[in-house]
Amino acid sequence: MKQVSREEIFNEVNSEVLFSDWFEVKQEQINQFADCTIDHQYIHIDPVKAAETPFGTTIAHGFLTLSMLSYLAEEFSTLIDGFYMGMNYGFDKVRFISPVKVGSKIRGAAKLIDVIEKKPGMFQLKTEVTVEIEGSDKPALQAEWITIQFVK
Repeated sequence: MKQVSREEIFNEVNSEVLFSDWFEVKQEQINQFADCTIDHQYIHIDPVKAAETPFGTTIAHGFLTLSMLSYLAEEFSTLIDGFYMGMNYGFDKVRFISPVKVGSKIRGAAKLIDVIEKKPGMFQLKTEVTVEIEGSDKPALQAEWITIQFVK
């Protein structure tokens, strides 16, 4: 995580790509996500049936991979000094490019692409994020993520 002043945040736009550590996606996590979302498609939760697919194993839900951005962002985010609260605002674009097979490791790569001070102490940030899969040329997903940072 990187921390900058209110004035410096504008200089961070398109300046560098920040990375999270690698995170292993396990079957237990996929199963728990299936339970939470009531999405029990066999490709996610049944290793025997999933072995017969072109993937050869179970894969994480695309929305599970997307939801991991909140966790991965703890390491790749740029925070403004005085930050006390953040929230999701939405996405301008999300693309699921490659499936994440069980046991794969993923990490976030992020570049700040826009900052707007909506009102004093309320900053809207747009970040280009890629979830990479270790050992793969293709990422799991790419998105433009909009968040709000509240600073004192």
